[in-house]
Amino acid sequence: MTENKEYVGFSALPGQVHRKTVKKGFEFTLMVVGESGLGKSTLINSLFLTDLYKDRKVPTAEERIEPTVSLEDHTMDFEEKGVRMRLTIIDTPGFADSVNNTNCWDTVVKCVEDRLGKYLHDESGLNRRHINDSRVHCCLYFISPFGRGLRPVDVACLTALHDRVNILPVIGKADCLTYTELRALKQQVRDDLERHSIRTYEFPDCDSEEEDEEYKIENQKLKESVPFAVVGSNMVVEVNGRKVRGRLYPWGIVEVENMLHSESATLRSVLVQTHTQDLKDSTAEHHYEAFRSQRLQMPNTKNGDIPPTTDEMIQQKEQELKKMQALLSNMQEKLNKQHVEDELQL
Repeated sequence: MTENKEYVGFSALPGQVHRKTVKKGFEFTLMVVGESGLGKSTLINSLFLTDLYKDRKVPTAEERIEPTVSLEDHTMDFEEKGVRMRLTIIDTPGFADSVNNTNCWDTVVKCVEDRLGKYLHDESGLNRRHINDSRVHCCLYFISPFGRGLRPVDVACLTALHDRVNILPVIGKADCLTYTELRALKQQVRDDLERHSIRTYEFPDCDSEEEDEEYKIENQKLKESVPFAVVGSNMVVEVNGRKVRGRLYPWGIVEVENMLHSESATLRSVLVQTHTQDLKDSTAEHHYEAFRSQRLQMPNTKNGDIPPTTDEMIQQKEQELKKMQALLSNMQEKLNKQHVEDELQL
């Protein structure tokens, strides 16, 4: 086939899509799950350079006897170079903090499913032009650096979540481990995930023909970095004349943005730079579609969260008409029988 040298103009389509998308803006919902003391709040503040937890109430020892998992939503609006993003952070204070942690993950799973159900409800409604995507696009699951891999509560929660949301496991407060200890813990976590058949977010494979070699190397490093070893800090310290976020110890300073000290910068890049859209696409194409198919195939669905489709409404009306016709026929037979009996008596 000979190349057509005449200019048609469809090469401008990507520009049209870009302008329309930028005008609409982006939405991204991030859930943070893990026990207290692993630096979840500090890491979120470090990643997005904000302070979301000024008025947080710390539960007492008596309140931690029974599971008291709560949900906290924080929404932030960002704008960079004309691009707007609405970021929603869902925190789960109280998770795995009680003496009795039985089914403490139910609140977390219910939150994810309720948001999927709400999107399905909106998508099945009449007005589908302005649907807010409130689905959870990514879940940061914090793993303790003081243990030996995943605990039973971690396995139970991840097993309940991995079919509903993209999971990125992270090791909190990784600066308390040596390099050798951290490498061993990462391998142990990966082995536990594989042994229990827990699926985490899969970074997309590179196209060997189109992607450059540098991108392939970076993508492979990301896959090998899971679970990410992160360090958070709200303190600004001075290092060699530079002011950076870090943690000050008697033996030195841990820099949050330094790749030799922490993988926090890599995690932020995955969340809001390199894989944001892929996380949203994975949510829509895999987790949401699986949830939608499961809900629509439920035999006794009461449609509390999902409005009936047009076909379902027609079927319901036909069933109601059949019941009414059967009832009328039954009444007519009784009337005819009564009329015959009256004539015989006469």
